[in-house]
Amino acid sequence: MQSAYTMIDGILGQKRGMTQVFDKSGEVIPVTVIEAGPCLITQVKSAEKDGYVAVQLGFGAAKRLNKPMAGHLSKLPKEQRHLRYLREVRVEKAADYQVGQKVDVSIFKPGELVDVTGISKGKGFAGVVKRYHFAGGPRTHGQSDRLRAAGAIGSGTTPGRVYKGKHMAGRMGGEQVTTQNLTVIEADPARNLLLVKGTVPGAANGLLLIKKAIKSKKK
Repeated sequence: MQSAYTMIDGILGQKRGMTQVFDKSGEVIPVTVIEAGPCLITQVKSAEKDGYVAVQLGFGAAKRLNKPMAGHLSKLPKEQRHLRYLREVRVEKAADYQVGQKVDVSIFKPGELVDVTGISKGKGFAGVVKRYHFAGGPRTHGQSDRLRAAGAIGSGTTPGRVYKGKHMAGRMGGEQVTTQNLTVIEADPARNLLLVKGTVPGAANGLLLIKKAIKSKKK
């Protein structure tokens, strides 16, 4: 059986914060520190049984498990069952994996491009200027209360209604966001740390899914 380290292209982790490192030329590189893995394979899905091929990864420590989750993780050793997060990653062959295999940051190499998915910071209720970068109304000619207003939101007779999806004030943030083509600066399996160049979605301690980039930039 082939090792899961060299075949799975994704891993779960938590954002720990940002810092900076220096490259060989002395240039400062802003990086995000991610505690990634080790993850356990908790379930293997096959095309014959489930209609698609994937593996389910478990990450993090849960304080307690309810009965459905305990039953789902019963194939793992007892000391490894308290997993907090479960996410799926598509793979090519289900036969190459088995429940209990570990995946760590050694699947990534420095210089490799990755896509990072997380939940963006929630901003609460926001107006159109903050939410969609509207310019607002004019600051002169007697307009004292329309500086950050949206203005007209639709026509009269035609279409006679407001289109669905119209940019208006509302809840901002708290959505799934993927940042693509981030460069891996360092992967440290001994400390389960992954350093990627730039920022990633979400607040500190937020759950992240890190996968090998599907759209690599041409340099």
